Amino acid sequence: LGLSALKLVMVAFLSICLVGACMGFGVLKGMLDSAPDIDSVDVTPTGFRTTVFDADGNAIQTLVKAGANREIVELEEIPEDVINAFIAIEDARYWTHNGIDLMGVVRAFVLGIAEGEFNSGASTITQQLIKNNVFGGGAERNFGDKLERKVQEWYLAIELDKRMSKEEVLENYLNTINLGHSTLGIQAASLRYFGKHVSELTMSEGTVIAATTSSPGDYDPINEPVANARRRRIVLDYMVEQGYISEAEKEEALADNVYERIEAFNLAYLEENEGDVYSSFVDSLIDQVLWDLQKELGLTRSQASDMLYGGGLRIYSTQDPSMQLIVDEEVSNPENYPIEKYGLSYALSVQGPEEDDEAVHYSEGHVKLYLQEQTGESRKLIFNTREEVEAAVQGFKESILQEGDKILGEKIDITLQPQLSFVLMDQETGYVKAIANGRGEKTSSLSLRRATSSLRQPGSCFKILAAFAPALDMGASTLSTVYYDAPYTVGTKKINNWWGNRYTGYSNIRQGVIYSMNVVATKVLMEVVSPQIGYEYVENFGITSLVEARALADGTVLTDIGAALALGGLTDGVSNLEITAAYAAIANGGLYVEPLLYTKIVDNTGRVLVDKVEKQQSRQVIKETTAFLLTSAMEDSCDYNKYFDFGITSTSTKARLDGMATAGKSGTTSDNNDLWFVGYTPYFTAGCWEGYDVNDYIAEKDGSQKVIWKNVMTRVHAEEGLEKTNFKVPAGLETRTVCVKCGKLAITDVCELDRGGMVQSEYFVEGSAPTKSCDCHVKVTVCKESGQLASVHCPKDSVEEKVFMVVNAPTKDKTYDTDRSMPDELKTGTCTTHTEWWSALQPEEGGILDTVLDALIPGRD
Repeated sequence: LGLSALKLVMVAFLSICLVGACMGFGVLKGMLDSAPDIDSVDVTPTGFRTTVFDADGNAIQTLVKAGANREIVELEEIPEDVINAFIAIEDARYWTHNGIDLMGVVRAFVLGIAEGEFNSGASTITQQLIKNNVFGGGAERNFGDKLERKVQEWYLAIELDKRMSKEEVLENYLNTINLGHSTLGIQAASLRYFGKHVSELTMSEGTVIAATTSSPGDYDPINEPVANARRRRIVLDYMVEQGYISEAEKEEALADNVYERIEAFNLAYLEENEGDVYSSFVDSLIDQVLWDLQKELGLTRSQASDMLYGGGLRIYSTQDPSMQLIVDEEVSNPENYPIEKYGLSYALSVQGPEEDDEAVHYSEGHVKLYLQEQTGESRKLIFNTREEVEAAVQGFKESILQEGDKILGEKIDITLQPQLSFVLMDQETGYVKAIANGRGEKTSSLSLRRATSSLRQPGSCFKILAAFAPALDMGASTLSTVYYDAPYTVGTKKINNWWGNRYTGYSNIRQGVIYSMNVVATKVLMEVVSPQIGYEYVENFGITSLVEARALADGTVLTDIGAALALGGLTDGVSNLEITAAYAAIANGGLYVEPLLYTKIVDNTGRVLVDKVEKQQSRQVIKETTAFLLTSAMEDSCDYNKYFDFGITSTSTKARLDGMATAGKSGTTSDNNDLWFVGYTPYFTAGCWEGYDVNDYIAEKDGSQKVIWKNVMTRVHAEEGLEKTNFKVPAGLETRTVCVKCGKLAITDVCELDRGGMVQSEYFVEGSAPTKSCDCHVKVTVCKESGQLASVHCPKDSVEEKVFMVVNAPTKDKTYDTDRSMPDELKTGTCTTHTEWWSALQPEEGGILDTVLDALIPGRD
């Protein structure tokens, strides 16, 4: 019986193996049967223009890589050393294998099955050529498709090796490959980096280009020369190991200062080839598209770049052309700016009179040192006029140039300052309607993306996100909850209000928003919310640039989980796009919707590669009621409000639209390097930042951010014909009349008698309204003659009613409320001037007693 059971098990095992083998063979046969016909395969280089469309379907930009106008070269024109550099780094056994490297295939297959990705390398030059020119770079969506493509790629590589010579394959490969800086093919790269035909390349220069192959963006010799140099050394090491060059030739190549020549040529190239300059919107769009192509399709940065600039894509952006025009006009209008200055970015390459003299490179830092030597003062490169900039540059050049020196290249970039960025979006859809990355003439594509990539300190705009929103949303506070505004220290850091060293005493959250009160915001974060929870709320609002913990070399640990979070004092800062999207969540009833710059990407066959709307993220960050409470307070910030007779007013009145509900928050950093206004209407949300690129002081009175925000939003709403309306009050709220100094129910004829009326009607989430009456005001009767509490003996015409504050504060510092506290003489007892019984009977003039006494005592005084 035991033997029979063993036989049965063996038969079952062999049957399973046989079935598995048959199934595997079937799957493999199916993959091979569906492979492209090798006789119809064309591996010659191709390229297609990508077109970007606006929201109305108009083509607004064509994205073209070198492949669209590439110059094909024959293999004979390419120096042998350059060819060998590519073979050494990409396919060491190229001349001996049959299209695939079997050892590499086994390794790649095992890793691919284990990891679900076939990105482990080992692709031969033949395979890479097929992947790029037959399979479109390998942009499969799932593991099964990738596996099928990889198997077909191996099969086609073997078949292609039978039909095409090694030289033909290599020629097509070198004319196809992405070699960084939007260059496709060896000739395009040679012209872009060195300004020479490929036949003139030295071995040293060829290894620079060969070093870009694995990741053209990361090893771009113009933008990433250090990384390229590291990779180039590996190329040279491989060439030595494989016998293409000697150790001495390698050292000679390493001694060649090839990157100085690249930099010098790049300067000259940029001067002569400004080309078609992308708009601000397209600049920012490209960043998002490249990222999504990598994330959604599993492409490398290089593959994504290839597809974007040469894949014939159709990208449908969210840009509204009429709104973009309005933003561009207002941002560029010089009448919107009280001041106009100029900044300088500079580069200069100089070679001495002798041919073997090494080039010397200068930047704006050298200009800065020159000016410091001239004036004796350190200064930033900010000038009052363009002529001052030009004079500074000319003076610097005269100070360094010697007779016979040759200028190899010079780049002078003069930019208007202060600069500005603007983001306009629809809070319900998340569609970004318009972007401005700066003011002044745009002279280059993919220039500084101030709206979407630059990180700046947000200042008081963060009070809403980090402190007030969490406190209200957690139910820990209401808009009427008061905090004592007085000198406040966290650790060794003293928290000051923006108006100076005067303090308001008891102030509620609504006032904290309206008057942008630093002490109130910090106390809310530190004493109610906690920095950790505030940090988590801000992250949930879509801010991705926060720093949880970053250790420096000296042991210092930087973190945004602290008191500074309430005031927007961040390690790195935020982008305009992200903070605008965060405020859009408040405008959208607390629902965060991921900001989109495009809706979909379609390939040249009509296949949708990325459906951005389908994958758009959304989440409820705060309750709808919380969002309205914040909106109500920020609406007051945009209306004119005065903190009684204290001397401060609401901070955002310049941004308020006429006849349209407007809510928002201004932001100014402590050093006045950044000025913000982020706000919304019932229809759109927009963020506007202003400041110097080099972080310099800008006075609030010279700021344009609120005026430009108002101008843009006024015109946009008029252009769209939008009905003037108010913010919708959601269900679940109720109102109460409260004392603004304690947050409890106001007492008629008491709270309203303090300093012109300490009473307001306030919104509350149902169930959170106060039930107790004010206990911070006391109403007393005072004898005007003695200044003490009136007694029964004080005549009626000698008494008056007064209201005082009861201040139970944690500090004895003088505030706006301590001045209204009950004087000490009122606390010592009742009037001591009027003590006789007769004084209580003092007749009122014209009264009955007065008449009787006049009759009884003629001529009495």
